[in-house]
Parts: sequence; structure tokens; C-alpha cells
Amino acid sequence: MKDRFLNLVTVTNRSDPDSLHYLSGYYKSTDLRDTIASLLRSSIDARQIENKKVLLKPNWVKHSIAAKDEVCLRTNDYFTIAVLTAVLEMKPLEVVIGDAPIQGGIWDRIIAREFRDEIIKLSNWYAVPINIKDFRRRTYSISENKPLSEIRPLDQYTIFDLGEDSLLEPITKPGRSRFRVTNYNPDRMSLAHAPGTHKYCIAKDLFDADIVFSIPKIKTHQKTGITGALKNIVGVNGDKDFLPHHRMGGTVHGGDCYPGSSVLRYWSEIMLDKANQKQGSSDFWLWQKFSSILWRISLPGPEHNIDAGWYGNDTTWRMVMDLNKIATYGRIDGTLSAKPQRQIFSICDGIIGGQGDGPLNPDPLPLGIVSATNDSLTNDIAMAILMNLSPIKIPLLNFNNSPLDCDIRLNSNKINLAELKQLSINTRPPKGWIRHFEAEQ
Repeated sequence: MKDRFLNLVTVTNRSDPDSLHYLSGYYKSTDLRDTIASLLRSSIDARQIENKKVLLKPNWVKHSIAAKDEVCLRTNDYFTIAVLTAVLEMKPLEVVIGDAPIQGGIWDRIIAREFRDEIIKLSNWYAVPINIKDFRRRTYSISENKPLSEIRPLDQYTIFDLGEDSLLEPITKPGRSRFRVTNYNPDRMSLAHAPGTHKYCIAKDLFDADIVFSIPKIKTHQKTGITGALKNIVGVNGDKDFLPHHRMGGTVHGGDCYPGSSVLRYWSEIMLDKANQKQGSSDFWLWQKFSSILWRISLPGPEHNIDAGWYGNDTTWRMVMDLNKIATYGRIDGTLSAKPQRQIFSICDGIIGGQGDGPLNPDPLPLGIVSATNDSLTNDIAMAILMNLSPIKIPLLNFNNSPLDCDIRLNSNKINLAELKQLSINTRPPKGWIRHFEAEQ
């Protein structure tokens, strides 16, 4: 096998009209554990894991609101447990399972009691310490509008400045920062990202790990088109005030929140800034209301989203790649090494994926795929093909390099990326991407 690998396994006939029901049950079956154990055994030498510190990084983006969220929003609990069990069979020294949900995510509704109980049982059975961690530094609930709550001290993070090595540097301009992340204070963002300065707040658990197993849920994504192995790494950053998601304004004026220009939309953004600067005060709701009214009367189309959820978003993918660089080459002292500092594997939950308004409000997609890889880019290109979303139309997957030479296997048979097209399933993109993909047809 080549140094780089992508092993894919199909778990159902997706043309079956009852496939979603079957796939929901598959998560709870012994077949899932057997599939993942087999994938790991065929992909990874157990000696790479033995007596090593392991970080498991699922996608725990937020708590469930609708019933569908239990199957398509987060990495499925049974999937995470199956990966953990396979890893424990390889005798690691210790395991941390962690992620940084959105600031309003309710931790106790993300981490079910049954999940915690199973983790404790596995820890006792294998005599391996396992810790479940919320990587967030702060939390804030818009609905309650209370002041930000600090839940982890700053000394549990490394402030990592990529400086001019950041992919954000070419789009960073002097003066007032345009970088934004919706529902966060722009003043804090401006402290982290400016010409020659690009800081991230990385949980030290990443640097303590010898091996990282990223366990993403495969979904569509408003800002990057798709979320998979690459995007899942973002959750090692514990403070989203350090994560630029777009640039304020329309494309005509150097922003990437929406195409073109609009006075009403721009003032709506200004009002939203005011609201976010007033979080925890009574003025917050007033500015929020002004922003919402201005945005509605601007008559937004599919590509017009105050969250910058459209194909022209030229910021988020750059932030994603910055964090993948840190995850691979970063040291705990905030410097980059010329050599990888830890191994990163991805075991992807594509059994029931997410389509439509991902990543926060997706609908179920019967993708029927599990993958194991050490090549995140090739993996995500393969997932885009399987979702019938053209990789060349997604900047995250097509920004500068073709995939590295990679051994690709489907159900143990060697294939190439082009051959995956015959297994693709029609997937509904986020609304801000629909015209973009249709323009190719």
C-alpha cells in the first residue's frame, strides 16, 4: 500500500427507498463495529497506536433540536464508540475525546448519558484512561443573552500565530478589520487577525496527542460547500473569536459576505456588529432587530445570507487550511515544524450524511459510506464526488494542488477517483450553492 491511503466501504444499496431506515439501524448493529475494526486493521499498524496518546475528534457541532438531528447533524454516538473500541484494541496509553461546539451548543444535550456510561465501561474494560472534553473556552446563548461565560482558562490553550504563513494573509487589508464570524464580537476578531498576524486558540490536547483520529460527519456546508475530514479539524480551536468565517460587505467593495453590493445589506451588517458588541446587555435585542429588518427589506436572494453562506465565500476555506497546517506541523510553543508532529487519521461517518442547509440544519442523506484515510484532501474530494457535488467548484478542494498520490480502495478493490462517479447520489446543496453547481450542467 502507498504511504497515503483512502479506504472506502459501502454499507447499503442506496437505491432502496427504505435505505434511511436501514442505515439508522446499522449504527446500532455489530456490523458497524466489525466494519470499522476491519478498516482500521487494514489501514493502520497497531504498533503505531500502542502506548501512544490519542485524540478522538468527532463532529459535535451543536445539540439536537429536530428529531432528524440525531442521525445527520453530529457524528453518531455509536459510530464514535465503534472507532474508540477499535482504537482501544490497539492498546493506546490514553484517549481524549473532544470538540468545540458552537457557543450556544448545550453540552449535556450533545453528550448523552448513555454515551458517557459506555465510555466509562470501555475505559474500565481496557484499563485505558478516557476523558471527554468540551474544547470551548467560552459559551454564550443568544436566546438568553447573558454575558459570555468562561468554561476553560486560557492556560489550557496555545495562541498560535501563523503570521504571514496564513492563507488569510493575501486577503487581509490594513485598517479596520473586515473579518467576521456571525454572532461574535468583531472587536475581538480584529485582535486576532490583522496584516502579518493570524492567531488561533488551540486546545493543548491537540499538541499532547501523538495520534489524532478525526471522526467527521459528512455533510454539505453553507460556507465551504462540504464538511468532512478537512473541516472537522476546526474544532481543535477553542475560541471562535479567532475563526474568520467571512469578510464584511459585498464583493464589489472587497468583502465576501454576498455578491455585488447593497447599502441595505451593508447597514444590516453594521447593526449586527453593534448587537454583537452589546452581548449581555438590553441593547443587544434592539440592534439585532434593526439588522434583521434591514436584511429582509434588501430582498435577499439565495446567495444573500448574512452568515456568508454561499459559493463566493473566500475566507472560511482559508481558515480551515490554516488549522490543518497547525494540526499537522504545529508545536505546543506556537511554532511550526518542517516535519509532521503527529499522525492524523480520519474515520468518516458517511452512513447517513447531511444535505441542504448544513452544517447546522441539514436533512438526512442516505450516503451509505464509511471511510478511513490519512489523506484528508483526497477523502473530501471522494466524498464530494459521491455526493454528486463537483470538487472543482469547491475552493476548499481545489485551491492550489491536486490530490497527492494515494492508494484508493472501495470494498478492498483498487479504484481511481473517477470511478466513484457511478456510485454518486443526488445531494441537495445549501441554497447559496445551488446555482453555482447548476451552472456547470
